[in-house]
Amino acid sequence: MIGYLHKMKGGGELPPRPKKTHVLLSWLGGSIAIGIVALITELCDQPLLMAPLGASAVLAFGVPDSPLAQPRNIIGGHLLTSLVGLLFLHFMGGGWLSIALAVATAIAMMQLTRTVHPPAGANPIIVIITAADWEFLWVPVLISTAILVGCAVIFNNISPARRYPSYWF
Repeated sequence: MIGYLHKMKGGGELPPRPKKTHVLLSWLGGSIAIGIVALITELCDQPLLMAPLGASAVLAFGVPDSPLAQPRNIIGGHLLTSLVGLLFLHFMGGGWLSIALAVATAIAMMQLTRTVHPPAGANPIIVIITAADWEFLWVPVLISTAILVGCAVIFNNISPARRYPSYWF
């Protein structure tokens, strides 16, 4: 028991603070990408904004070299976990057990398909508690993640200090 508790104390050091230019570029890229999605939402009267997209922007602009921030992970992770949520909603209905199993299944499926994207883990919860329909896969998931990734590809390559993506598939 003591060994188990000992592991919880941590022991590592904080990572270094990013350079101010990296922070500024992350801020600017995130604001542009989310701003574009929000503007399109207003202009087209389509519900493209979803809370996990903000967390995806953190990865795409804050740590664009991370495997979790790659287009495959952002788009694939969001689509896969939304599909899992829809399947659980359809076959098990709502409720705590459906939500718990859907999130757990989404985690496993992202690992198996190499599309792990932590913000996408919220999608089954959103799908089930809002009783989303199958259109949710396209609007907002596919369209909003494609816009975010498109902005990340364009913006992150403007600076010579950045290169995005590291890989597509």
